[in-house]
Amino acid sequence: MSAFRERLAASLEARRAQHLYRQRLVLESPQGPLVRLGGRELLNFCSNDYLGLAAHPRLVEALQQGARDYGVGSGASHLVCGHSRAHQQLEEALAAFTGRPRALLFGSGFAANTAALAVLLQPGDTVLQDRLNHASLLDGGLHSGARLSRFPHNDLDALARKLGRLSGPALVVVDGVFSMDGDVAPLAPLAALCQQHDAWLMVDDAHGFGVLGQRGAGSLEAAGLGGSEVPVLMATLGKALGCGGAFVAGSDELIEALIQFARNYVYSTAMPPALAVAGRAALQLLSDEPWRREYLLQLIARFRRGAAQLGLPLAEVGGPIQPLMIGDAARALALSEALRQRGVLVGAIRPPTVPAGTARLRITLTAGHSEQQVDQLLGALEQAGAARHAA
Repeated sequence: MSAFRERLAASLEARRAQHLYRQRLVLESPQGPLVRLGGRELLNFCSNDYLGLAAHPRLVEALQQGARDYGVGSGASHLVCGHSRAHQQLEEALAAFTGRPRALLFGSGFAANTAALAVLLQPGDTVLQDRLNHASLLDGGLHSGARLSRFPHNDLDALARKLGRLSGPALVVVDGVFSMDGDVAPLAPLAALCQQHDAWLMVDDAHGFGVLGQRGAGSLEAAGLGGSEVPVLMATLGKALGCGGAFVAGSDELIEALIQFARNYVYSTAMPPALAVAGRAALQLLSDEPWRREYLLQLIARFRRGAAQLGLPLAEVGGPIQPLMIGDAARALALSEALRQRGVLVGAIRPPTVPAGTARLRITLTAGHSEQQVDQLLGALEQAGAARHAA
C-alpha cells in the first residue's frame, strides 16, 4: 500500500510546486452577487449563475413544493421506480422549449455527454472534436471506442480537410459557448459542413442555454438552427437556470437508445423529483422575465467599456464569460488573491483546465449584479494592477 501513498503524495506535491493545486471554497451563503466566505462578504464574479436564478424565490418555493409532493430522494433509477411525474413533465417541457421530439434528464452535464457519446459511437466510427471542448466531451470520445480526432479551435477549414479524408460514420462535437474562453462556435457553417459530409453534429450548450437566443433557448436558437441540422443537443440546468442536472434533446430514436443503452442513465439513481419541479419553474422564468438576458447584456457592455479604459486585453467575446488572460499560473493566482483582499471573488483558471501557458482570470457577470458592483470590480482590477499582470 505504501506505493499508492507515495505515488499520490508525489503527484500532489508536483501540482503544488507548479502553482496548479486547487482548493475548494466553502460558501456560507446562497449563490448570488454577494457571497459569504470565511465570515466575510465578497462580491462574486466567478459563478455560472448567469441569470441570477439560483436563489430566486420562485425556484426556492418550487423546490419546497416539490419536496412536499414527492419527498427528497427519488429512491431508484429511472428504469426501476425512480421516474416521477415531475421528471416526465420537465422532460416534456424541455423538448417543447428546444423544439425537439423528446428530451432525457441526467444528473449532470458530464454524465449526459459521456452517455450520448457512448451510445452514438462504435469502434470504426470517427468523432471529431474542437480542441477546446469540455473535458466531458473529450472523455466521452476517448472511452467510446471510436477514433478521436481533434481540430484547431473553431477552424472550419481544418475540420473540412479531416471530414474529406474520412469514410464511415462521423460525429462532430463542439461546445456552443466555450466555458473557459467565452466565445461561441460557428454553428451555422459547422452544421452546413456536417450536412455536406453526411456527418452528425452534437452541441454541448451548457453555457449558452438560457442566455443566448431570443427566448433564451441557447446557441442553436441564436444561430437559427433546429433539430435537422443539429441532431444531438445537450444542455445543463445548473448554470443559467440556477438548478441542477442536465438533459439531452433529440429524436425519438436517440432518446429511446439512451434509455436502453446509456449506462450512466440505466445504472444511476434519478435526480430528486423536487429538483425537476424547480427546473420547470426556472424554464418558466425564462419566458416570464426576459429582462434578465437584456440587462445582462448591458452589464457585459459596461464591463467591457471599463476594461478597455483600463487597458485590459479582453478577448472579443460578448457573453457573460470574460476571460482576462495572464499566462503564468503563479501570476494568475497572485492577481486573484489581490482581488479577494479588495473584496472581489474571481477564480484563477490554470492548467489542466486550460492549455499550458494560458492561465487566466475567468470573470463572469450575472443578471444579479448591479451597475455599481460592475464598477466596483473594475476599480478592484485597477487597484490590483491587473493591466500589469495581463498577457
